[in-house]
Amino acid sequence: MSVRIWHQSFTVLDHVPHYRDALARHLQAQTQPGTEVDLHGMKPGTYPSDYPGTHIGYAYLAGLHREQFVHAALRAQDEGYDAFFIATIPDTAYEEVRTLVDIPVVTFGQTSVLAAAQLGDRVGIVNFIAALEPQLRRNLRNYRLDALVGPILQVEAAFHDVMAAYAAPEGLVDAFERAARRAIAAGANVIVPGEAPLNVFLADQGISRVDDVPVLDSIGTCVRMAELRAAQHAATGLRPSRVGFYGAQPRRELVDAARAFYGTPAALA
Repeated sequence: MSVRIWHQSFTVLDHVPHYRDALARHLQAQTQPGTEVDLHGMKPGTYPSDYPGTHIGYAYLAGLHREQFVHAALRAQDEGYDAFFIATIPDTAYEEVRTLVDIPVVTFGQTSVLAAAQLGDRVGIVNFIAALEPQLRRNLRNYRLDALVGPILQVEAAFHDVMAAYAAPEGLVDAFERAARRAIAAGANVIVPGEAPLNVFLADQGISRVDDVPVLDSIGTCVRMAELRAAQHAATGLRPSRVGFYGAQPRRELVDAARAFYGTPAALA
């Protein structure tokens, strides 16, 4: 079975070619023969200030960018993709996207924690953007997964340090291991790395454990889950619940009319 997966990043991928190329290599290595993963990022010009980490710290700005994920998911379904992968740990626009499309929607944050729970019973998240923690905690409560997750800690590195490490990895490897050991000391017995650039960097370096604690490859796990969900959907038509406010699917013409009123299709074309 051939599978087409739409990967959607919160980053403008062409602005970070070292990460984009490493991501492409990693996804190719993790997928089955016949699976095609097409990389998509945010529209150039999305972030007039520095990297999206600036916007992630503000509820309105982070929420405003959900529309790009909605736009991408609708395009993915219209263009015949078999699954949609939200490749950012705060699972941006997951609730909205899941109600709009019937193709499987796989998310970095939720899928990582569910997979990590098969490796240990106290998940630690190690990322490099402190402003993510309130979003992650709220998501985990909504998913009923909050009891699984303990410490959420930051590597002593900024986004540009993570990107620079693709060419000079030693400093970031040491910084990640220090942060992971702090999480382990706080009770974690499995580590989820976030965001995706850190995850891909660690996979590129072959790091799958710190001491005797596993480090999940979230991106690899998610794309394999997308393959599985795509096969299930093709075989049985399996879809999410369509009951209640967070499940009901509006008619497409209502969606298109509302988005046209706000001008989002034209802005994102």
